[in-house]
Amino acid sequence: MSTLKMTAHTGLTLARRAALALALLIPAAALAAESTAVTSPRVVATLLSSRDAVAPGERFQLALVQKIAPGWHTYWQNPGDSGEPTKIDWTLPDGAKAGPIQWPAPSALPVEPLLNFGFEGTVVLPVEISVPAQAKPGERFTITANATWLVCEKICIPEEGVLKLDLPVEAAGIVDAAAQGRIDQALADLPKPAGFKAKLTANGADKLALALPGLPAGASELRYFPLSDTLIEHAAAQPSEGGSLTLTRSSAFRIAEPTVEGVVTFREGGARRALLLSAEVEPGLIQQASAPARPPAAVTLPALPALPAEDLTIWLALAFAFAGGLILNLMPCVLPVLFIKALGFAQAARASRSQVRQQGLLFLSGVVATFMVLAGLAIALGAGWGFQLQSPPLVILLAVLMSLIGFNLIGAFEIGGRVQGLGDGLASRSGPLGAFMTGALAVVVATPCTAPFMGAAMGYALTQPPAAALSIFLALALGFAAPVVALSFAPGLQRLLPKPGPWMVVLKQAFAFPMFATAIWLIWVATMQAGANGALAALVAILVASFSLWLIGVTRRSGLVLRAIAAAAALLLVGATSAFVIESAAPTPPSQARAEASDAWSPARVAELQAQGKPVFVNFTAAWCITCLANERVALSRQEVKDAFAKLGVATLKADWTNRNAVIAATLAEHGRAGVPLYLFYPASKGAQAEILPQLLTPDILIGAAERAAGREVKTAASEE
Repeated sequence: MSTLKMTAHTGLTLARRAALALALLIPAAALAAESTAVTSPRVVATLLSSRDAVAPGERFQLALVQKIAPGWHTYWQNPGDSGEPTKIDWTLPDGAKAGPIQWPAPSALPVEPLLNFGFEGTVVLPVEISVPAQAKPGERFTITANATWLVCEKICIPEEGVLKLDLPVEAAGIVDAAAQGRIDQALADLPKPAGFKAKLTANGADKLALALPGLPAGASELRYFPLSDTLIEHAAAQPSEGGSLTLTRSSAFRIAEPTVEGVVTFREGGARRALLLSAEVEPGLIQQASAPARPPAAVTLPALPALPAEDLTIWLALAFAFAGGLILNLMPCVLPVLFIKALGFAQAARASRSQVRQQGLLFLSGVVATFMVLAGLAIALGAGWGFQLQSPPLVILLAVLMSLIGFNLIGAFEIGGRVQGLGDGLASRSGPLGAFMTGALAVVVATPCTAPFMGAAMGYALTQPPAAALSIFLALALGFAAPVVALSFAPGLQRLLPKPGPWMVVLKQAFAFPMFATAIWLIWVATMQAGANGALAALVAILVASFSLWLIGVTRRSGLVLRAIAAAAALLLVGATSAFVIESAAPTPPSQARAEASDAWSPARVAELQAQGKPVFVNFTAAWCITCLANERVALSRQEVKDAFAKLGVATLKADWTNRNAVIAATLAEHGRAGVPLYLFYPASKGAQAEILPQLLTPDILIGAAERAAGREVKTAASEE
């Protein structure tokens, strides 16, 4: 009995070990045909092989598999109005070949007012691989795919990954059943040849008729996806009647061949079907095609001072952010707050060294805290740098704050209690809070500006995981606060400050006027955003805020009842005014708010102008962007620039980001920017990529870029002299 038990126990142990070994082998086999994943918060990409081992001379299928996060999408071979298709650059053993991507049928993805063609969820992109006949059993067949794709939601982020598979070469290939099944299903879902010839004819001045004679009688929800991006307006409706689709001609309409290719999708019996379609083109349409755009001139572009965000590393982005923060102190939007900083150090002349250091650290704390709050909101909302100034009520609130600071500086009333003398300002009860709030205010007012180096760093930050993004914003904050902190810890510099005296009262009052100037600018921004109602709301808010503070101030020494009545009245007034501001300051479309000298930007408009052989300058700007306004005055409005643009036939477009616009935000992200300004110069050739200009412009920079885009030089009055 004991022997039987021992034998049974031994057999059970062996069975368990065999089961364990089998369990370990199964996942290994399942993973043998799939590469290590390339992962981002938006896409998980792998390379899937239908073979665990390949045979000499055989053909087999690979597939790039993209698992796309909810709300995001990648693009078809014709991406529609914007976007870029997925591309794969293969590195294969000698003699091996990779076929083209076999594209599934796309979906129509509206991004108002545009329409893109692409994929959501999980997409499988099969590719056929040919093994050379001279491959020998026992060798390794190593496949490397350098894949690039653009993934978009409200913003677009270019991504890439290197995917590798190392398969053995055997006398007979070994099929991976699970992988083969997934790829076979993807191949089965590909659009099928239509089996009939469609016909494309003119249907009026701007319409086309696509006849589909072999389409099933019960087909519904028809949608045509052309391979050419110069055939139709992608976002236009496609009504169907009697087996024919009505399409709208593209503004860059061009047909160079007697047939056009595409995919038509429809529903039959509740199931979605897709057909590969070849359509004969009416000869008259080919004759009406616009002439091909002339090729771009062979020019050498100079090195730009800023790197695109996709070329940055985390360490370079941190360095750029710190440098951008330093330079941000010199930008015009921050200058008014620099007056407050200067006054604070003048008041510190009689304070102890420890108190001055405390003020510098509190200023640093205000800067860092505010940057982190803005960074968190920007990351959470997918917004860009300066996003808060796209809210008219917040712009009006800042105008009120600037006005109140100005009134306080000229002595109309005191904020935060009686100041115990200018020389003792840092030692007063409001000193620490004032230092912290000065740092916070400096950051808020700085948001309309994007300093050199800063744009690429911010664009990089918003494409990274939250921890890396916050570290870049922290570097920007440290660079921004560094001059003030250094001054507070440098006794030698402090001794250079003049001694306190009556001149400080005059200086304090003089500093009020930069505050009033900033308030006027913010009211103008509100007008750009919300029209005349925005200006009215801002002026009413300033009046009510000033009156409320005056009312509280004049009753400060009165009895408790009168003070309570004054406080209640002030709160009631402020509450009613806040409701009025929010209601009145609704964003107004740019066409209603003001007339623009430049045409409105859209990707379709750029393509249309390039197809006409025109160089295109695009100005991504906003009314609240002081750097943009400075460039307008210093460079864009100069007569020599206008003359050069006219001689070279440059078309100018304006992308106005004063109010929120998802399409502009996505384009900024495509070019590695998190905010404005962004300046693009497109060559006079269809599809040519734009040159990104520096964030600070000069007339020479603009004229040089225009010459490169047009492929010829222009003589200005200055050069002729």
